[in-house]
Amino acid sequence: MNDQRNMIMAIVLSAFVLFGWSFASDKLFPQPKSVPQVTAPAPQAAAPAAAGGAVQLKSREAVLAATPRVLIDTPKLGGSINLGGARIDDLVLRGYKETINKGSPDVRLLSPSGAKSAYFAEFGWLGTGAALPDSSTIWTADKAVLTPDSPVTLSWDNGAGQLFAIRFAVDKDYMFTVQQRVSNRSAGTIGVRSFGLLSRSGHSPDPSSWTHHSGPMGVFNGAANYSLDYKEMDEGDTLSQSTVGGWLGYTDKYWLTALIPDQKANVAARFTLSGADRYQADLTPANPSLLSPGKTLTSETRFFAGAKEVSLLERYQHDNGVVQFDKAIDWGWFYWFEKPIFYTLDWLFRMVGNFGVAIILLTMAIRGLMFPIAQKQFSSMAAMRVVQPKVKLLQERYKDDKAKLQQEMMALYQQEKVNPFAGCMPIFVQIPIFYALYKVLTLTIEMRHQPFALWLKDLSAPDPLTPINLFGLLDFTPPSFLALGVLPILLGITMWAQFKLNPAPMDPVQQQVFSLMPWILMFVMAPFASGLQLYWVVSNLFTITQQRYFYATHPVLKNQKG
Repeated sequence: MNDQRNMIMAIVLSAFVLFGWSFASDKLFPQPKSVPQVTAPAPQAAAPAAAGGAVQLKSREAVLAATPRVLIDTPKLGGSINLGGARIDDLVLRGYKETINKGSPDVRLLSPSGAKSAYFAEFGWLGTGAALPDSSTIWTADKAVLTPDSPVTLSWDNGAGQLFAIRFAVDKDYMFTVQQRVSNRSAGTIGVRSFGLLSRSGHSPDPSSWTHHSGPMGVFNGAANYSLDYKEMDEGDTLSQSTVGGWLGYTDKYWLTALIPDQKANVAARFTLSGADRYQADLTPANPSLLSPGKTLTSETRFFAGAKEVSLLERYQHDNGVVQFDKAIDWGWFYWFEKPIFYTLDWLFRMVGNFGVAIILLTMAIRGLMFPIAQKQFSSMAAMRVVQPKVKLLQERYKDDKAKLQQEMMALYQQEKVNPFAGCMPIFVQIPIFYALYKVLTLTIEMRHQPFALWLKDLSAPDPLTPINLFGLLDFTPPSFLALGVLPILLGITMWAQFKLNPAPMDPVQQQVFSLMPWILMFVMAPFASGLQLYWVVSNLFTITQQRYFYATHPVLKNQKG
């Protein structure tokens, strides 16, 4: 009895370690939130015009029509560059819809200042000795449309001998290359340095949780930093870092914007609050440059704005040298185990073309690999059933001497060659697999809006068919605590059937725990992604099938189950 209690406690503690480590590690090993290393003046995005102390927001269409623009037209991006301030402030992601509903618009990532949810990138210069362009400067473009095959150059003459140019290029995915050039044709020397900034109004629509980070993040001196969030910035926290290479930006659950300097350059990177509910990330060269007469200064920054596709992030990291760019996805401490799960699932999806079928095939593969372990588990359970009468005799004989009881029980196990903990091995193996799959299915965009069959149109969302809305007959979505869909119900039923096939524990308390556990987990799992629920239901069905097979080969268990 005590061994069974210890086994259950070990399983619970193992699950707590795996699921709680990501949360606890932030509390036990916090990263520095403010590293005041940048002392030079930093760029500042201009706020929208206000009247009577309040910002007057306009419709996005009205703001876009107020200034001249260069269109952006790529296979994956649509939008425009604002010639007023040289801002990329209008960007939608082609191929990704806001919802699964027919006619849903493309996901909008960037919006102009002065409109709701302003979010943009701006590029310019800081310096002394010359009139510099700012957010009100109207640039001249050499082309009307930016495409992967046709870069666009913006130019501006300050009338005092300095010529400024910004060349925008974009690939077929989500990466812009921004080359900034200033030529000094005056008779005096000027001090100048380029900057790039991201300005965002409001928090991310995907709030951070203990399993993933949404908000400011970066890679500084080769290490990923998730230490800052929006709430902390609201309270005055900032992060300033001198770094060689790396990058910084804002990450949502599926989307990312990132400023990427030359990976060998020493730059000053910073997160700060630039106004009420306005969050800024910026980077500049660590030191300004003196530009003498007749000289030209050129710098280059890459700007990523798009979906966090795993293969794409890894390609930019490996082929383009962007340090730890794959860490834009918050894999957590167990990424070394989660990535193989993702690669396998993604390969299966590309082979069969249906993500739900890929999850089922992955479940079959996992259960197949675990079959030898499950076989040992049932053999151990059979052996434990054989010695249970002897254990009960020892418990009655030494009920007043716990130390002697433990000694005699260990001697009995050794004599009978029984390991009381062998039966929990498959559960220990399942916990990290389940956690890895949970992270993969909830964080990677590859499952977003992927259908399976029948009513399951989005495996990244909870099961929408619930008794509360009469399994879809009523057109409304119930609150999460009542969202008990078909898959969670099947999960509870299959787990109940699985427990019924097991030999009943001798301890009445344990019997009650195991009888309630399926129905508790049914409600716990209801708000989770239906892809995860699908995995668990299929895994339970395979477990039940394996149990029936093992009972046929271990009559001792079959005669004592239930």
